[in-house]
Amino acid sequence: MTLPVRSQFRLIHRLRVRWAEVDQQRIVFNPHYLMYIDTAFTEYWRALAVPYEMIPEMLGGDVYVKKSTLQYEGSARLDDLLDVGIQCARIGRSSMDFQCGIFLNDRLLVSAELVYVFADPATQKSKPVPDILRDMLQAHEAGASPIDIRLGSWADLGPQAAALRRVVFVDELQIAHGLEHDAADNAAVHALLRNRLGTPLATGRLLQEGPALARISRVAVSRTMRSTGFGRVVMQTLMQIAAERGDTRVILQSQCSAEGFYTHLGFVPIGEPYVEAGVPHIDMARRLGAVSGSV
Repeated sequence: MTLPVRSQFRLIHRLRVRWAEVDQQRIVFNPHYLMYIDTAFTEYWRALAVPYEMIPEMLGGDVYVKKSTLQYEGSARLDDLLDVGIQCARIGRSSMDFQCGIFLNDRLLVSAELVYVFADPATQKSKPVPDILRDMLQAHEAGASPIDIRLGSWADLGPQAAALRRVVFVDELQIAHGLEHDAADNAAVHALLRNRLGTPLATGRLLQEGPALARISRVAVSRTMRSTGFGRVVMQTLMQIAAERGDTRVILQSQCSAEGFYTHLGFVPIGEPYVEAGVPHIDMARRLGAVSGSV
């Protein structure tokens, strides 16, 4: 086994060693390293913009571990911050070889080689790796983006945007059905972020509120894709469109739970919190092209 180095991995997932994972010697009990690698694999799929739980639905098959080989170079201890690297090294007809490394800073503690097989979930019989999955893995390792973002009208993007809104607003947040869509959709510019499979993962819309004043609303990000930066991409795309058409200020209605997200994008609260559709909200604003905190 060729020992990996930290710099070779595009995907690095950081985690902290917990008390339940150490043995009587106060070092990580060796089976937990496989759990660390499996946790990082979930993040690897997220980096491909494919929600792990939706692999069978999206790809017509699932991935199963065929072989795991670990080599120990050192030990991790309670409260260590570990970086777990995952890299697809080879794709065969129905199998995929991954190289993994667990690092403390730049020091390799554990290296691993894992073989995954693509198979039918019902029979667990192997089947060929789909071309789209092969392309996604190769593109990721080459540094390509896993997403594209489309701009358009409700007539163009409405069906996919509406489906994502229903999942986020109605199913997850329990907002009354029908409130996730209104007549303003017909006049708005919509943004729809999708993965390479065409699955919608984030959306938002831009309205003209008044002279040089824009409003962004109906921002929704798939639950499993949050904290990936996809919501930020949608917001920045809509703010760029607003600035290009001459708007100098943008306002929005934020759920209080999402206030931190918009604060990091330069928005500041205006007014006091209030409840709408049973959910606490606060209005926020920022000037386009201005420094963070300007309204």
